[in-house]
Amino acid sequence: MGNIRRSFMAGVLTLDMARLTGKVVLVRVDINSPLHPETKVFLDDSRLRAILPTLKRLADSKIVLLAHQSRPGLEDFTNMSSHADLLGRLLGRHIHFVPDVCGDVALDEIRSMNQGDMILLDNVRGWPEENDLKKADLDVLHDSEIVQRLSSVADAYVTDAFAAAHRNSPSLSGFARALPCFAGKLMSTEIHALSKAIKNPPKPYVAILGGAKCDDSLRIALNLLDQGVADTVVPVGVVGNLMLWASGHRLGQGNEDFIRNTLGDDFDSTFQDATRCIEQYNDHLLLPVDLAVEVDNRRIAISLDELPVQNPIYDIGISTLQSLHSVIRNAGCILWNGPASYFEKEQFAFGTIEILNMICESKAFTIIGGGHTSALVSQRKMGHMVDHNSTGGGACLTMLAGDHMPVISSLELSASLFEPQLDELGML
Repeated sequence: MGNIRRSFMAGVLTLDMARLTGKVVLVRVDINSPLHPETKVFLDDSRLRAILPTLKRLADSKIVLLAHQSRPGLEDFTNMSSHADLLGRLLGRHIHFVPDVCGDVALDEIRSMNQGDMILLDNVRGWPEENDLKKADLDVLHDSEIVQRLSSVADAYVTDAFAAAHRNSPSLSGFARALPCFAGKLMSTEIHALSKAIKNPPKPYVAILGGAKCDDSLRIALNLLDQGVADTVVPVGVVGNLMLWASGHRLGQGNEDFIRNTLGDDFDSTFQDATRCIEQYNDHLLLPVDLAVEVDNRRIAISLDELPVQNPIYDIGISTLQSLHSVIRNAGCILWNGPASYFEKEQFAFGTIEILNMICESKAFTIIGGGHTSALVSQRKMGHMVDHNSTGGGACLTMLAGDHMPVISSLELSASLFEPQLDELGML
């Protein structure tokens, strides 16, 4: 392969493995962003900024961007014209918006592109089959209009849509057999960092799992513990409360009902996972030893001996944080996914902010696992103080739990088909 470097991800093609100068490159991105409900002004542009390295890397190609915003029927489902404008301003170059996905207008625009041009097609979720084929197999995805029509005028496909990598659709996972498919810079970074957290982390490895998605957090915990990867799992937030309940501490009717209602039909299986975690891996768990509840809008510290309580449990306590401090200080790798508290309430942000400060002061390899936790890191402008701040909430959780990632699977299939042909295709 000459001076082209091999990918650090076995079985996946990356942009370092090919030259795409002058080629028509379909680039699937996830720039789905929060918009003001009335003005539709962007409230956060971090997902647009995250794909800039890939777009700069492909500056001498003909870039055809595929993206989505929300889904049909929701108020923030819009066309992509504003995204083209903002992304162009961030990148410092013009991006032409095309009000079509894969019809004749789109294909004509692609055929008329010159080297260095960049266009953004309209919201792919406005094309019915993008929404209708979520459970389709690769044969059906391959035969979709989006794949067949766009691949007829393109040379390669690049995906930087890590935040949607756990989803299945024509634009996300359908091009595997139609075009050589490459992981973009963002996708490569995400896969590399999260693979490190799953397969070969520096030791000791500490996983701090919180938030309200107890089912996801328990699947992550069991995946890491069953593989013998994690040394210490620290359940906090609602996850910590559930683990205390499963270990024999009744929380109080209101707190238990909150967990039941949050999990819905998944409550029984998730409680079983929590019980198995405690029974099989108790020596690897650091459970909360004290908590904080809300009484008359005030923060009140309680010990576990004071459980059950009628007041809502909104944070972990000082003694728990002190125990966690020594674990974090000695860690070689730290994964944090999910807040430790109801941090939107100022008096209960303490536990979550303290964990963030501890992690940022740590010398360990640190990974922030998407969602609310990543948003908090970005809001407090502390992203430069961690090694990896994931852009994917659900995708990050799915990968850490060891579940199927359709987009990554399609990249692997495409690599097996097209890597031997790259020279013949003029991409080496």
